[in-house]
Amino acid sequence: MHCPFCGHLEDKVVDSRESREGDSIRRRRECLSCARRFTSYERVEEVPLVILKKDGRREPFDRQKLMKGLLLACQKRPVSLARIEELVQDLHARLMERPDREIRSRELGELIMDELKGLDQVAYVRFASVYRDFKDLPDFVKALEGLMHKEAGTGRAAPPPMPEPTKPLPQALFPGEALEAPPLKGRRK
Repeated sequence: MHCPFCGHLEDKVVDSRESREGDSIRRRRECLSCARRFTSYERVEEVPLVILKKDGRREPFDRQKLMKGLLLACQKRPVSLARIEELVQDLHARLMERPDREIRSRELGELIMDELKGLDQVAYVRFASVYRDFKDLPDFVKALEGLMHKEAGTGRAAPPPMPEPTKPLPQALFPGEALEAPPLKGRRK
């Protein structure tokens, strides 16, 4: 390494420390010619993941964007933040293990939806509705039918049907018409 002060090529390492994040090593060096000290950093060079969009654009993989999408899909669902972070970490690790650093957005979306199916089915339908760009109710019905067929194939018991009301509820004859309250029993007028 060249000394930044005199340009000499020989130095000795005086101190080495790992960074707080664990992604680099900080080394204090001393030039053997001028005896001045300087700092160098070593990092593993990573080839970034690139997402190939439907329209042909390429954009870098963004963990925060993925996290935001999953948080929206799991909003008001019984899925912990820790579980969502774990899912993002697992997906990122799987993508980093691939030899190809470019992934199609369609393939990434399918990976995410496969994970969401096992995590929370409502979150799965929410994510799929945005990802697959559902236009109307039949698109939702198809997604739900796919889930129901898959659940029937796993041997899981179907949820019990909702109980039917014992008495039919009174309904107004015309929209906007107010219903009369039934008389109270046991009270004097």
